[in-house]
Amino acid sequence: MTSALAGLAGGVVATISMTALMMAMGDGGPPPTARLVSKFAGGAPEDHAMPGMALHMIYGIGAGVVFAVGVPLLGLELSSIAVGAGLGLGYGIVLMIGGMAFWMRAVIGIEPDRDMLTTFGTVHVVYGIVLGAFLGAGLIA
Repeated sequence: MTSALAGLAGGVVATISMTALMMAMGDGGPPPTARLVSKFAGGAPEDHAMPGMALHMIYGIGAGVVFAVGVPLLGLELSSIAVGAGLGLGYGIVLMIGGMAFWMRAVIGIEPDRDMLTTFGTVHVVYGIVLGAFLGAGLIA
């Protein structure tokens, strides 16, 4: 069984991997979470790039815990890197759809263009695969 601690660690590793890819693929602007921060704090998203990135890290770490604790509750096991990566792929797709349908449109209030959707989708799938593979490797009990 995978622990919440393993989920925390996996969430960190997966979020760092995702963020590196997001920065490589992105337009050089702040992360979408900076728009969320600016919505409540005022100012432009560019003024909130670092708080937005911190918020994104918190989301990613929390999502890692949810995955690590949730998979066994569904009667599934993260028994190998391949199984973990496969389950993580599914989780990444769920996060991608939830992020596109709920967070981007309903919460942040943006209508993403094709390039943003491509980047958003790709990095969330990578997040899920890295998270699942990390947990499937069993590096942390």
